[in-house]
Amino acid sequence: MSDSFAPPSAPTGSEISTGETLTGVFFEPSRTFEALRSRPRFLVAAVILFVIAGVVTAVLYSRVDMSAFIRERIERSPNAAQISEAQKDTQVKLGKTIGMIFIPLSVPIALAIGSALYLLLVMAFGGSISYMQSLAVWAYSWLPPSVLGAVIALLVLFLKAPDTIVPERLVATNPGALFGEDASRVLVALLSQFDILRFYGLFLAALGLRKVAKISSGQAWGVVLTLWFLGLLFAVGSAALFGR
Repeated sequence: MSDSFAPPSAPTGSEISTGETLTGVFFEPSRTFEALRSRPRFLVAAVILFVIAGVVTAVLYSRVDMSAFIRERIERSPNAAQISEAQKDTQVKLGKTIGMIFIPLSVPIALAIGSALYLLLVMAFGGSISYMQSLAVWAYSWLPPSVLGAVIALLVLFLKAPDTIVPERLVATNPGALFGEDASRVLVALLSQFDILRFYGLFLAALGLRKVAKISSGQAWGVVLTLWFLGLLFAVGSAALFGR
């Protein structure tokens, strides 16, 4: 039979639409990342991540008295006695403004820096990947855990009494959330890195790097666990030096 009478071939993974990519990363991540290898795209996922951060931040600031929360943290700091009331008021206003701006802004910053680190680490582990492919892996691997985390955070914000909400623990999916305010900040920072949603993102990232960069599973996990470990060191070091 000639090719002209042959049945049309099934579409390949590289031909899936943006909508299929957004849903596929939840239900068919392997096929989705294979598609992203030949057609890396990240903009829609990045916009969704930015919107999620903005919505959660807006609801948080509308439900919780962030001025009181920041002031309480200042009062509990070791050098609170050396800070005048006027300075505390300034720090509260500055803290609120920085929080409202930085939380959503952290999305493109993390996307740009994280993708560059993926690129460098993949090369260090002997693989090859373009920056666009790295952007695609980062954006889509963190989309599902971010969506789930946002759902949990919004449920907490709307279902709990505002005066019982701790902004730092909206998404209690790690052992660090089990400790009270008087617990060791270093211990809390350490245990907070063992987060269910974070490991879900690491699993997707390792799968994505394996499919997109065509590296082994061991190499892919080496990349994501190296980055996770660097984050753990930064969190613990910050807690030890600054108590946060």
